[in-house]
Amino acid sequence: MEKLEINTTMQLPVIGEMKHFKVYSKEDVLSLTKIRRFETKVGERLEILKDVTDIADSIKSSTAKYVLFGVPEDLGVKGNLGIGGADTLWIPFLQSFLNVQSNDFFDGNQILLAGHFDFGDIQYLIDTTAKSEEEKIEAFRHAVIAVDDEVEHLAKIITEAKKIPIVIGGGHNNTYPLIKGSSKGWHKAGALPLAQINCINLDTHADYRPLEGRHSGNAFRYAEEDGYLQKYCVIGLHENYIPQNVWIDIVNNPFIDCITYEDIFVHEKRTFMQAVSHATGFTEDTLTGIDLDLDAIQNTLSSAMTPVGITATQARQYVSFAAADTKPAYFYICEGATRLNDGRTDATSGKLISYLVSDFIKGNSI
Repeated sequence: MEKLEINTTMQLPVIGEMKHFKVYSKEDVLSLTKIRRFETKVGERLEILKDVTDIADSIKSSTAKYVLFGVPEDLGVKGNLGIGGADTLWIPFLQSFLNVQSNDFFDGNQILLAGHFDFGDIQYLIDTTAKSEEEKIEAFRHAVIAVDDEVEHLAKIITEAKKIPIVIGGGHNNTYPLIKGSSKGWHKAGALPLAQINCINLDTHADYRPLEGRHSGNAFRYAEEDGYLQKYCVIGLHENYIPQNVWIDIVNNPFIDCITYEDIFVHEKRTFMQAVSHATGFTEDTLTGIDLDLDAIQNTLSSAMTPVGITATQARQYVSFAAADTKPAYFYICEGATRLNDGRTDATSGKLISYLVSDFIKGNSI
């Protein structure tokens, strides 16, 4: 993973229940922002945490509506037998996003940039101690539980303060702690009668595999099993990659719906935006998490990269419409990479995510 040099004088060894969380200073942000005369960049406008000793109070006292943080890890992807690399997206995204123009279309002062999680020590421990592939897989799945706890804690803090988490990076395993933490936080904030939210997901896969240990392929199953996920709708599911047992569970569950890629683009039963509208309608009764798995976008670098998928423009349309037509509980972009462990690279992934984040904020402001 590419490293951002953090001012160590701003850090504590352990920050509450988030010992792997790295807080950014204004100097960190400006070091990635290309200052130019007569222009204002998002990096010059967004907020940072004012007091690293009390993250909850800093978030609560902020005037920003959105709290942005990164989860650059691929423990969950590897635990799902995938190709590592989901830990490489966060810094390239940040380098692009901080240099977006702040103007009448998009003003960075709505965002608080908190920082990112760094689970590199866990990855190193597994790499150096696991004696077989089977042992590694079990270790990755066990490690995801530690990731869950920390991500859930931060999501709860943010939503309890009535702010919307925007989360970038890592495997789709992180949806489980986002659903769990957001459900608890919004409930405590008085925005939910029950600690449950809905979710819509633009994805090639349902990520509804069995409860076989935590990984990137079963976040929604665990969230439902633990009582934090109420309704779930998947858009663009590829029929070639739906396990039969998962398909049976989906069609027999009235709280889960899906629209396959084939029904939209091959059989043309409905248009892409009709499918998105169906998903937002299905989940409109309460706060809704909005997920976008980058493996849904054609030829976009990810663990499950596909030659057949939606376009980047359609992904932007999905994000913009969902942000405007739901009450977002959180927004999460996952599974993307700028460099995979098998050597494949794509320098444009960070810029694509930058467009999607600005689309979400613009759509939610309509």
